[in-house]
Amino acid sequence: MLKTNCLYIRVIVWLIVTSLSKNALQILKERYLLKDRDGNVIETPQQLFRRVATFVASCEEEQKTVFENRFYKMLSNLLFLPNSPTLMNASCKKGQLSACFALPVEDSLEDIFNTLKQAALIHQSGGGTGFNFSKLRPKNDFVSTTSGTSSGPVAFMKVYDAATEYVKQGGKRRGANMGILNVGHPDIEEFIASKSSKKAIENFNISVGITDDFMQAVQQDLNWTLINPHTGQPTKVLKAKKIWQLIASQAWYTGDPGLIFLSTINALNPTPKMGNIESTNPCGEVPLLNYESCNLGSVNLSKMIVKKDLKFEIDWEKLAETIQLGIRFLDNVITLNYYLLPQIKSITMANRKIGLGVMGWAELLILLEIPYASKKAVALAEKVMQFIKNESYKASEKLAQERGVFLEWENSIYAPNLKLRNATCNSIAPTGTISVIADTTYSIEPLFAMAYDRIGILGNKKQTEINKLFIQKMKQSNVWNDKLKKTILKTGSIQNTKSVPQSVKSIFKTSMEIPWKYHLMHQRAFQKYTDNAVSKTINLSENATVQDISRIFMTAWKYRLKGITVYRYGSKINQVIQKCNLNNSEAC
Repeated sequence: MLKTNCLYIRVIVWLIVTSLSKNALQILKERYLLKDRDGNVIETPQQLFRRVATFVASCEEEQKTVFENRFYKMLSNLLFLPNSPTLMNASCKKGQLSACFALPVEDSLEDIFNTLKQAALIHQSGGGTGFNFSKLRPKNDFVSTTSGTSSGPVAFMKVYDAATEYVKQGGKRRGANMGILNVGHPDIEEFIASKSSKKAIENFNISVGITDDFMQAVQQDLNWTLINPHTGQPTKVLKAKKIWQLIASQAWYTGDPGLIFLSTINALNPTPKMGNIESTNPCGEVPLLNYESCNLGSVNLSKMIVKKDLKFEIDWEKLAETIQLGIRFLDNVITLNYYLLPQIKSITMANRKIGLGVMGWAELLILLEIPYASKKAVALAEKVMQFIKNESYKASEKLAQERGVFLEWENSIYAPNLKLRNATCNSIAPTGTISVIADTTYSIEPLFAMAYDRIGILGNKKQTEINKLFIQKMKQSNVWNDKLKKTILKTGSIQNTKSVPQSVKSIFKTSMEIPWKYHLMHQRAFQKYTDNAVSKTINLSENATVQDISRIFMTAWKYRLKGITVYRYGSKINQVIQKCNLNNSEAC
């Protein structure tokens, strides 16, 4: 007991010194800090960051101590954080450090369950998995080996879902999956409606694999033929618009399915000679070949600022330094990683895909006093992401000179001119828990609400968030008071509050107060300079229509995005972020 109490005091002292938030400390204690056999925490956040930095620097042939200290400073100052498995497992025995995997699902019972076993091992180690089920023969198709009939892709997805329920990621959380079915599969209608019961297939995000041919058929109101993948024969002809309408209506009702634009993804595949990309990781930000894995990390943009003449500006020099160091960090992770399967090791080492992205974008805009819903913000998004891509490629080029290009470089789109260490460098991930640790806004998302509850990420525990920048701004103007606080707690918004100036209201608009066109414009701006993909949710109010979602999906395709997800508020039973629980409002 004395040992535990002493450690707790050290954690609190370090919390004060580093300004880790209460919510960050709660998550770190629950999921990330090492524990003994009895479940007692045995390291501080400072020791966690040192553990990770020491391990990731251990493959440095020269200046090992220098890079360890630089990595530690970057992590402990919350300038950059890697994906959760790296924080959890670095230096641990058989430490699996990757977040993203794609596994093949072939059309035989043996292969289906072999892949399920592989997925269970990945989930147990902290990773998430993506699958494309389109090679499976349709439901009720004849199976010659047994003289029976096939169960179909959706039935096997339910088997995978049930298994996932009982295998926690890294012993900390349930596994996460992406399930994709191509739009030409005979079971596509069943797949689209597979989550119409809001508790169905809970451990999957599902997306329809979309081709340009299908989108053109929708635009021209043409027929669409469904093809049996086992026989190659047509099984059914539907109006393309019928399928499209079903997708939009189900996305309105449950938030699923999203769309994965496979034609766009493969047009930009960095290693086309290795085959087509069929699937992505669970949140869609990393298109992957079968058995490929990817390591992610995010720069905290809210820390990339400097104050000049009483106003904040982007500190481009600090941003460049963080990007360069982050790319080196992620490449080291590939070298040091423990690979669960030889197939994963082989293709991951051959391509060395990494995904450096961002978090804190909305907070940066607030600090710069730029409304999210503005052309100025979208233009800055392009400028920032172009800078990140350029610096990332410089860092990868430098690593290639030092360590050599990735093994499949000669078969990539970069040969013969651009010598890179990594087949991909950038990806915009959702940054769920690492944003909480960094105490900043998620990824490139706008504010969800001025005040909200985060529910279900730590079992039955609840985390309350009230936007700290708004409180600071109101205190500076001597406007902050109990009445304003109660209003925010009740509504999660300031837009109807008379005491708040319009200029302030514009920079603190929340996700559902921002027109969907600006959500998409931000996603397009970041995707333009992201070689993987962008995970972003188009948050919509409860009164959004099916037609709204149809327009969003069509616009996303026209923008050449690689994927799209919408979420109409309240369309899931277990909603992680809720805007009005803070005062037990009847609306919740």
